Amino acid sequence: MSNIKVLLAIGSACAMLSGCYVVPNQPYGNAPPTYSVQPMQPVAPVPAPRPSYTARLYPVNNVAAQMGTITGLISNPERGYGQFTFSVGGESYMGEATREPSSANGKANAAGNRGGFAKCEYAMTNSSLGNGTCTFSTGARYEMHISL
Repeated sequence: MSNIKVLLAIGSACAMLSGCYVVPNQPYGNAPPTYSVQPMQPVAPVPAPRPSYTARLYPVNNVAAQMGTITGLISNPERGYGQFTFSVGGESYMGEATREPSSANGKANAAGNRGGFAKCEYAMTNSSLGNGTCTFSTGARYEMHISL
């Protein structure tokens, strides 16, 4: 029976020594807090925003010459679609420029806030340059140059 008492005493001592211990994270007093370094989590790369193209329209007939040279913007040209905006003669034009992804040819149309409109056709010669023509509802005709 004495062996059983010894085993129970050893078992009790082991059970008491295997308990959980609580250790504070921050030291007491005025010591600065400690920080742990966490491993970096992989982050998916964010695609760079697509640049906006500048569209410059140069007059090719007398009606357009009276209106003057026009500078416009083709913004967010993603997946063959972008917003086409410009102002001329106190009228603001807004529309879209579209192009099939596998094609160099595209169209840009815009409507003015005073009832005018412009219809353009263009071709990109490379990823940053293109040219085309624009016809306005007034009969004005322009040559269009597109660049980054």
